[in-house]
Amino acid sequence: MDTATLTLRVPVEVRNQLDKLAEATHRTKSYLAGEAIRQYLDLEAWQVGEIQQAIKEADAGDFASDDEVNAILRKHAS
Repeated sequence: MDTATLTLRVPVEVRNQLDKLAEATHRTKSYLAGEAIRQYLDLEAWQVGEIQQAIKEADAGDFASDDEVNAILRKHAS
């Protein structure tokens, strides 16, 4: 896998937490920061994808009926 260098500024508290986690897990700070960024990007990409799909469905008029909504409300009201 190709890698690139990224320099960023974080609050001292975040840096200290990263130092402690790196020491406790025997991982490098770079590895942990990279994994954190990767997980964040994956989550954000998933959310954006879900929103885009919902917009397509809404634009197509694909909404839940009153009966479907009421069934879900009854299911979770118990």
